[in-house]
Amino acid sequence: MAELESLETAAEHERILREIESTDTACIGPTLRSVYDGEEHGRFMEKLEARIRNHDREIEKMCNFHYQGFVDSITELLKVRGEAQKLKNQVTDTNRKLQNEGKEVSAALTPSCLLLSQSFVFVLFPVLEMYSKLREQMKSKRHYPALKTLEHLEHTFLPQVSHYRFCKVMVDNIPRLREEIKELSMSDLKDFLESIRKHSDKIGETAMKQAQQQRNLDNVVSQQPRISGGKKSKKEFSASSELEVKNTSPMSEQDSGILDVEDEDEEEEVPGAQDLVDFSPVYRCLHIYSVLGARETFESYYRKQRRKQARLVLQPPSNMHETLDGYRKYFNQIVGFFVVEDHILHTTQGLVNRAYIDELWEMALSKTIAALRTHSSYCSDPSLVLDLKNLIVLFADTLQGYGFPVNQLFDMLLEIQDQYSETLLKKWAGVFRNILDSDNYSPIPVSNEEVYKKIVGQFPFQDAELEKQPFPKKFPFSEFVPKVYSQIKEFIYACLKFSEDLHLSSTEVDDMIRKSTNLLLTRTLSNCLQNVIKRRNVGLTELVQIIINTTHLEKSCRFLEEFITNITNVLPETVHTTKLYGTTTFKDARHAAEEEIYTNLNQKIDQFVQLADYDWMALEPGSRASDYLVDLIAFLRSTFAVFTHLPVSPCCAGRGALGDRTSGKVAQTACMSACKHLSTSLLQLLLEAEVRQLTLGALHQFNLDVEECEQFARSGPVPGFQGDTLQLAFIDLRQV
Repeated sequence: MAELESLETAAEHERILREIESTDTACIGPTLRSVYDGEEHGRFMEKLEARIRNHDREIEKMCNFHYQGFVDSITELLKVRGEAQKLKNQVTDTNRKLQNEGKEVSAALTPSCLLLSQSFVFVLFPVLEMYSKLREQMKSKRHYPALKTLEHLEHTFLPQVSHYRFCKVMVDNIPRLREEIKELSMSDLKDFLESIRKHSDKIGETAMKQAQQQRNLDNVVSQQPRISGGKKSKKEFSASSELEVKNTSPMSEQDSGILDVEDEDEEEEVPGAQDLVDFSPVYRCLHIYSVLGARETFESYYRKQRRKQARLVLQPPSNMHETLDGYRKYFNQIVGFFVVEDHILHTTQGLVNRAYIDELWEMALSKTIAALRTHSSYCSDPSLVLDLKNLIVLFADTLQGYGFPVNQLFDMLLEIQDQYSETLLKKWAGVFRNILDSDNYSPIPVSNEEVYKKIVGQFPFQDAELEKQPFPKKFPFSEFVPKVYSQIKEFIYACLKFSEDLHLSSTEVDDMIRKSTNLLLTRTLSNCLQNVIKRRNVGLTELVQIIINTTHLEKSCRFLEEFITNITNVLPETVHTTKLYGTTTFKDARHAAEEEIYTNLNQKIDQFVQLADYDWMALEPGSRASDYLVDLIAFLRSTFAVFTHLPVSPCCAGRGALGDRTSGKVAQTACMSACKHLSTSLLQLLLEAEVRQLTLGALHQFNLDVEECEQFARSGPVPGFQGDTLQLAFIDLRQV
């Protein structure tokens, strides 16, 4: 809340400053009054002073760019002024000594010789002074003033004394001096390029921080009424963030164009990228080469070196995918490189052109996308993939602010979205496994109203009869139902997070969420349910509870549809809207559980039948049915009693064979299947090859067992059978 208020205050101050800067003077009075009416007068004054400093820097930048030679001259004049008195004293002293020492010579000279000597000194002294000044400028690495001095010496002073022999030496040295100036200025340029390469990540980091700040400010401003002048466009942001040309001395080995910037507190203004770079070596070297007629050589060298640096910047580290910082540093270096080139494009005439920039950007875009595809494929953590997506969006927005096309980056983000979905599915597979493994597969008991409302709040369940029952009471489903339902909603929220800031329409977001949710239901959750159902140690009670649970989860699918609709504002009736396939998932799981019940029952029957030990040569039958069969019938009775807990699902009525499998249908099918399997097993005992003969007593004993089975069928172990339908399962055995 405090951070939001701070952003709103900053937005309000920004509005006031823009109104003050506007040409409409009619609003100045109300604007200034609003400053004093608020409680943030001190903070506004700080903001105003910061804006004044920004404008001062802009003015300085324009002066530096258009009047570099003038500024250099003023700088020299200021330095001369400090030493003017000292120089005057030295000249006076030198003149006094010269006068004293030359009295004797002057007295000995004839008037004509004296006149010639004075003329010689008068002509040569300015030449020597200018040459001395040239050497001093070269020594102090003031190359551009040195070149100006050299031109002045060559075209103004030396022609006046060309008939002197020693001046001929100076004339011959001029090409060498000019070449030396070229080499020295190129050396400064190389230092600049090396420093830019090393510090491009810092430049990019600053530019991305500015983009983030502008985005935060835009978000706040967009929530307020439109103000005079409107908010900055990305192009305006780019212009205000351009790198400032500093009027500093030539770079030393310690300071080659990158100025140190201390880390600011989060509440302080992030230093602009223009505060980091001094481009004067580039401008001086370009001007020197232009004056010397070697501009094309300079342009070719600069572009060649920057292409090499671009290839180095675009080469990602092998372990970039391990941490978000690896991606961040990679993006910072790329942004830093193109921020520098964009500034060079707009502050020089022809050193780089739009075609050159576009060529570099196309290469960078293809290599960046290829690197991201490769390294992001190694990531299995959805949180890291989401953070990477946010970082890519900031990277794209930053470069888009400088006029670079970034549509391919957003297209690539849709590819990463598929990978993000896969990582989410893997994560939720583990979540579902833990839920299903830890469940007790028993109805949830509730002892008071608070617990009841908590569960109903987690899972959409309404049952008027259950609500009327007194506490304690039980929900028909086990704990994994509300847990699974809640996790499905969490998955949908996770999918929604990735769609933010991707410039997608509501329909596209809705479609993306629904497709991912369908994969979660039909693949991830379905596999987890199938694995639980197929486990060796799963019992009939657990299988029955799974049938109950999946019935209720199937009913909840319409609430998931409504949940997605509420967060995307896309109605499910809209054309091309993807439907959820959750009902199919839960029907399939329920069908598998039913089949597993039938299989388990048959296996249990086989285990009991294996205990049969008939004496086919017995003379007399026993007094009652065989013990193994009595135990088997008791097992079947207790088992079918469990099926009375299966819920009747009105919502599934009339929806096909599986939909009609309510508690009665499942129990009836299981009972009929068990009776038929028992009949077949007993018939196989009677007809097996090892039984070559049998006595009447043995046959009577077998008849007692068959009668026990028929009695079980007549007793109606499962309600719903009409007449003697269940007894027909033993008809073939009775006939034999």
